[in-house]
Amino acid sequence: MKLLILNAEEVRSALRMSDAIEAMKAAFAQLSAGNAQFPLRSRLEIDAYEGVTLIMPAYLSETEDLAVKVVSVFPQNIAISEPTIYAAVLALDPVTGRPLALMEGGTLTAIRTGAASGAATDLLAREDAKVVGLFGSGVQARTQLEAVCTVRKIEQVLIFSLDQTGAEQFIDELAGVNPIPTDLRIVASPEEAVEEADIICTATTSSVPVFSGKALKAGTHINAVGAFTPEMQEISSEAIQASRVYVDSREAALDEAGDLIIPINEGIITEEHIFGELGEVVLGKIEGRTSVDDITLFKSVGVAVQDAIAAARALEGAVERSLGTEINF
Repeated sequence: MKLLILNAEEVRSALRMSDAIEAMKAAFAQLSAGNAQFPLRSRLEIDAYEGVTLIMPAYLSETEDLAVKVVSVFPQNIAISEPTIYAAVLALDPVTGRPLALMEGGTLTAIRTGAASGAATDLLAREDAKVVGLFGSGVQARTQLEAVCTVRKIEQVLIFSLDQTGAEQFIDELAGVNPIPTDLRIVASPEEAVEEADIICTATTSSVPVFSGKALKAGTHINAVGAFTPEMQEISSEAIQASRVYVDSREAALDEAGDLIIPINEGIITEEHIFGELGEVVLGKIEGRTSVDDITLFKSVGVAVQDAIAAARALEGAVERSLGTEINF
């Protein structure tokens, strides 16, 4: 039996952003239609090293995509110059269960997370959106921007980042690359990133809101992907209250998304403030944007169905482009 191994660069070459965006639409549609299985992720605590390993399987019955992702988060690794997060995704044959490919999971996760925002932007943002306000300058910010620029003709990007050096490197590496415009600039305050933005992407590790809802202009679309625990709130309660909110998974969002849980607990909104899942928009079950003045917001916590379909599309791309290394298994 042969097993295909894909490293980070090969995953990046195999899974093009435009393909990943369409894959995310298909994944969310299957999730909302009840054609996906993704049990709650298992957590294995490694107390001696303050680490945790997460196991996330998923199966999409319509497209027949099956995969398991394993993610390890070990904060102490910083002291030994190792990455805090390691991830791997195993793609399986849905008919026989045979392992097909093992791929570097960090890159795959970044692409599929960006692609989810690309899908949301395509479905919810104004067609004439031209300016992006970007919070963060790390790996996730890169794929967020690439995805948004893939579905809208963006002319200017306003970047607010606490990492000045990282933001400068971000601009040096990405300005003018593929769909990304050349006009990328660092701004001094969150307000400067928000006031003129047609699309806002937040991809930070902040536990407190990164901008004030008062700065939002009518018609803005927001992709919020940074906060991923009930205690983290990257988007202010005021901004949530002002927005038509869409999520990847209602169940997962109400369990994990502090951006929604905190304003619910504050009594500012109720669970009914979540207008629906993005997959319901894809399926035509609910409306997306209804006017040019709507403020729309996509809150993503990430679900395993994204990994399963992304792994399947990456495998297809790798085979088509002769990428990876086959080993006897």
